[in-house]
Amino acid sequence: MPGPAGLGYQMGNHATPPEPSGPSDFSRILWPLVFILFGFFFLFTQMPSGTSTPSDVSYSEIKALIRSGQVREATLQATAIIADLHSPTAGGASQVRAITPQQPDAGLLPLLEEMGVTVTAEEPRAPSVLVSLLPWILILAFYFWLSRRMMGSGMGGGLPGGIGDFLGGRAAKPVKPTRKVTFADVAGQDEAKREVSELVEFLRDPDRFSKVGATVPHGVLLMGPPGTGKTLLARALAGDADVPFFSTSGSEFIEVFVGVGAGRVRKMFEEARKQSPSIIFIDELDSIGRTRGTGLGGGHDEREQTLNQILAELDGFSPREAVVVLAATNRPDVLDPALLRPGRFDRHVTLELPDKGARRAILDVHVKDLPLRHDVDLDQVAAGTPGFSGADLKNLLNEAAITAARRSAADITPDDLDQARDKVMMGTVRTLAIQPDERHRLAVHEAGHTAVAFYNPGADPIYKVTIIPRGRSLGSTHMLPEHDRHTLPEAYLRVQLTTLLAGRAAEKLLLGSVSSGADDDIRRATVLARSMVARWGMDPDIGPVDLRDSEDQPFLGQQIAQPRSFSDQTAGRVDQAVITLLHAAEAQALQIIESHRDQVEQLVARLEAEETLDLPTIRECLGPNDTVTPFVKGRAGRRPPTDKTR
Repeated sequence: MPGPAGLGYQMGNHATPPEPSGPSDFSRILWPLVFILFGFFFLFTQMPSGTSTPSDVSYSEIKALIRSGQVREATLQATAIIADLHSPTAGGASQVRAITPQQPDAGLLPLLEEMGVTVTAEEPRAPSVLVSLLPWILILAFYFWLSRRMMGSGMGGGLPGGIGDFLGGRAAKPVKPTRKVTFADVAGQDEAKREVSELVEFLRDPDRFSKVGATVPHGVLLMGPPGTGKTLLARALAGDADVPFFSTSGSEFIEVFVGVGAGRVRKMFEEARKQSPSIIFIDELDSIGRTRGTGLGGGHDEREQTLNQILAELDGFSPREAVVVLAATNRPDVLDPALLRPGRFDRHVTLELPDKGARRAILDVHVKDLPLRHDVDLDQVAAGTPGFSGADLKNLLNEAAITAARRSAADITPDDLDQARDKVMMGTVRTLAIQPDERHRLAVHEAGHTAVAFYNPGADPIYKVTIIPRGRSLGSTHMLPEHDRHTLPEAYLRVQLTTLLAGRAAEKLLLGSVSSGADDDIRRATVLARSMVARWGMDPDIGPVDLRDSEDQPFLGQQIAQPRSFSDQTAGRVDQAVITLLHAAEAQALQIIESHRDQVEQLVARLEAEETLDLPTIRECLGPNDTVTPFVKGRAGRRPPTDKTR
């Protein structure tokens, strides 16, 4: 099966605009410089004043100077002694200083008196109050400077990273793409493009509509699977209308602090009104637009506060405010009903997976700059990619280009595209040491799928079969529908059941035993059979009754299964009908393989030898497919799936 769905599109290169210019370099260092100078000022003011600086000597030296009579005057401090000399020392110092021992020297004062030295004692100096408070002053000053810087950003001071950025977020900045995206870059969604492009005329000339009392839809909700091009449509609208485009995501409004999200919403809408006409695009609306009343915090929950603010902003537009709000979600079922009512999101646009013609148009958009070889058939590529989204198709072409580059080729060949398709659908080739007996069983299994699909006209046409391991599969049978189908007839669904169980039937018939290789086939067949019975009413005894077991409902981020609404007896009847369908499908697969046993064994041998077989080679082995079992009559419709993997 193809990967996640998406709309065909070509994304432009968009760059986030530069942040608002901040203060100059001088202003950035001004306040820290003031703090440093302020600290040095108080430190220097507390230093003792004097005309000379004492020379430091040892305590023994200063006592020797006292005994020799060279000391004229001595000053005793708490931990030091400073001596003024009669004549300078050899080093030219007229004043020396020594640190006194921690234990008081009882002989120092008598020695000074004996030598007639004038003694002066200094009282221990208490530290200045300012010096004591200086660390706290610096801390408080830095705190106020940082607060001012942050509040300056919130009040329009232009300082990045402040509280204003926290409250406003990126939502208040219009996106200025480096490459202009228009509706010409959108392919495969003509209906959705038509719905959205009607807004261009209003944004270009809003006065023309206001004169006759017409107002633009306040909100346009884009709904579709992930990757279907909802954001691209919004950018194309902004590109064609040439108006400011504000882009944000619902998750950007949610913070720990209650009220922050609502503040960001207000700021975003204020900026959009200032630059009207403009467009606001909110991606992943379901992250904040879920039904209210399910949160633990009630009306004080941050998510609900943000949603309430969005509702107020949407309903508060005046007719002359040319601001269009676009939102995208892939979960419209969980949105609050107040968001969907007229006056808020008036218009709902649904985006679907592209059909064959749309895929061809998407490929035309993406191959403009790719060197394709002349024999590349884009119609065949579009037909061979059912269920692919635009993102898948773009990835397919990119993988093909990478494959060509690895070969040092100058252009992309059909074989590159075929390898890229296999890689996108099933993954890269795995190198596994498969034993000969397991390899033979694998070939039998895939040959069973191929033979039943080949001999049954109700099945989709065979494209190729391989036993090369890719991704999580050990082998696969590729079947391509001739055209897209939106409804699935019962006969076609029964053929699908038979084809799914054909690999197991081939193992049972040709090898005499089954293996775990049919695990995914059995799971898919069971799901399909249960849907036929319980959802689509295709069992004649049970009839058209909805008997699905349950449907998961989102609640507080969890999936809560709802209890079933039918009895155990009815559930047993559903199980029995499903079992009957699966047994009948397996019996038909056994009958087809048994009827063409020699051809199937020839296909098995060829598959073991060559690993991958295309349709012409399969026809050589199986011969004409003119045998039809009584179970299926006529050619059924087509549907987008159909790779049978083991």
